[in-house]
Amino acid sequence: MTTILTKEKIMLQAKPSDKWEAIRLAGELLVKAGHVTQEYVDKMKEREELATTYIGSGVAIPHGTNESKEQIKSTGISVVQVPDGVDFGEGNTAYLLFGIAGAGDDHLEVLSQIAVICSEEENVKKAAQATTADEILALFAKEL
Repeated sequence: MTTILTKEKIMLQAKPSDKWEAIRLAGELLVKAGHVTQEYVDKMKEREELATTYIGSGVAIPHGTNESKEQIKSTGISVVQVPDGVDFGEGNTAYLLFGIAGAGDDHLEVLSQIAVICSEEENVKKAAQATTADEILALFAKEL
């Protein structure tokens, strides 16, 4: 798999008013990079309505529904850093959002790579406090 995370798909110091705006920001980065169509962003919100994409340790991984495959042009990841956190409900606060679009069966591989990185709480902390996109890229370069 080619490099699916680049500087252009990392947003630092985001201050979304709620999780819906945070999900939109993650989706818009994927749209701008040409990985998905604008409709995919709506599918990300639809997916969140089914069940939260918050996975723990301050991390959420918003992605589209199973029906959104047609809106994916290529595999990609976006990162939205929210230093002040954004409420994902049930007392869960996300400081990092990984927007993912997986072409074909790539989404499972992408999800597992993110889970591996985020299982190290130190990685999440460093990414949440990073001041440059390069710092985040360096953390994830080994895996993504």
